[in-house]
Amino acid sequence: MLPETTVFLLAFAAAFIAFIAGYFLRKFLAEMKISSAEERARKLLEDAEREAEAKKREAVVLAKEEILKLRNEVERDSRERRAELQRQERRLVQKEESLDRKLGSLEKKEEMLGKKEAELARLQDELKALYQKELQELERISGLSTEEARQQLLQDVQQEMQQEIALLIKETENKAREEAERRARDIISLAIQRCAADHVAESTVSVVPLPNEEMKGRIIGREGRNIRAFETLTGVDLIIDDTPEAVILSGFDPIRRETARLALEKLIADGRIHPARIEEMVEKAQKEMEVQIREQGEQAAFEANVHGLHPDLIKLLGRLRYRTSYGQNVLKHSVEVAHLAGLMAAELRGDEKLARRAGLLHDIGKAVDHEMEGPHVAIGVDLAKKYGESPEVIHAIAAHHGDEEPETVEAVLVQAADAVSAARPGARRETIEAYIKRLTKLEEIANSFPGVDKAFAIQAGREIRIMVKPDKVDDLGAVRLVRDIARKVENELDYPGQIKVVIIRETRVVEYAK
Repeated sequence: MLPETTVFLLAFAAAFIAFIAGYFLRKFLAEMKISSAEERARKLLEDAEREAEAKKREAVVLAKEEILKLRNEVERDSRERRAELQRQERRLVQKEESLDRKLGSLEKKEEMLGKKEAELARLQDELKALYQKELQELERISGLSTEEARQQLLQDVQQEMQQEIALLIKETENKAREEAERRARDIISLAIQRCAADHVAESTVSVVPLPNEEMKGRIIGREGRNIRAFETLTGVDLIIDDTPEAVILSGFDPIRRETARLALEKLIADGRIHPARIEEMVEKAQKEMEVQIREQGEQAAFEANVHGLHPDLIKLLGRLRYRTSYGQNVLKHSVEVAHLAGLMAAELRGDEKLARRAGLLHDIGKAVDHEMEGPHVAIGVDLAKKYGESPEVIHAIAAHHGDEEPETVEAVLVQAADAVSAARPGARRETIEAYIKRLTKLEEIANSFPGVDKAFAIQAGREIRIMVKPDKVDDLGAVRLVRDIARKVENELDYPGQIKVVIIRETRVVEYAK
């Protein structure tokens, strides 16, 4: 056996030989692959060069064809442009020849016009000389200068024209008045027909039914403490008489009366009636009344088709539901006035929305006239200004009773609608006899003072106008007289609201032509 060192060396030598043999073998194979790849690359380059050369020759052919095509187009455009220029040149030559001919014609006409102007100037000079000669002859014959004759002629023509114009104006006014009256009757009758409403007279008392007669004693309470507490809290008189199973609430403030009715009905339904319970029920009834007032105002605004009102104006409208004027419910009256004014404005092509709004708010002052001093018109104007209403609405409120002259169509329509609504048969409870008697008494009071010539009650008795004799009543006397008449009216006459007393003193100079 060989020693281990020898075996190891032999193995190492064999491995080294194998490594050297593998290295040269791989090198040989790699060189063969490289030469093969180079051959393929060379063939690819030759193919690419041949293909590029072919495409180059093809591109050159296409470019030559395109150049030839463009050259042909340019030559064709050039030929067309040269032909067009030749045509324009011929036209310009023709126009130049035409202008030369016209210029020669104009020169001849100017020469002829110059001769005619000279002839006209000569004729004008002759006419002026002839006119002056004739004018001098006319002045000599008439004895008047030219200016005097002109003035006299103008005066004669002016007098004739004034007479004709006066006749024409009078005829036109008569026709316009007749047509206006007919048209007004048609519009008012149409508005009344389209706005039909029922009228029920309002009362100043409310009757509350009772379940039995025993309830009267419980309402009165021990020594009358319940009825005293109820009347103190509500401000309404509670009348308990022989009317079977009913008590009467009396008061001129309809809101308080309605509050008292609600509170009393709650007390009767509850059965516990004592001062503390009465105070609690009255407070609940007041809250319910506030809700009802707001709802009534909103309903009225909805019925009248008026939107955008201030919330406080809505509440004031609701208060009108419990306000009456000669037995006529003021809220229903206001809604009716809004409808009538709107219908008439639509017929006349006016501002329908403005007319409705002014008609609904025209009596808004009556909601608080028992709490504030002054007529309801002035109060309504202040409220409308306070809550931001337009100047047109404020003016219509101020003018609806004639305190101001109406300046807009809508103000006139609100005034007319107010009169129509109040004059409907059954709308107001006051009888015609009482109405005439009150107006007659008003005029009699005014006529009873010395120096009064005539007195007229107008505006449904809300105003009286007095004509005094200027030779018997001077300016200071008129001031004293108006105060005395107003004081006597206050003392001797019963009337709702206020009456305006107006004294008119004028001096007239009269002369008769005999």
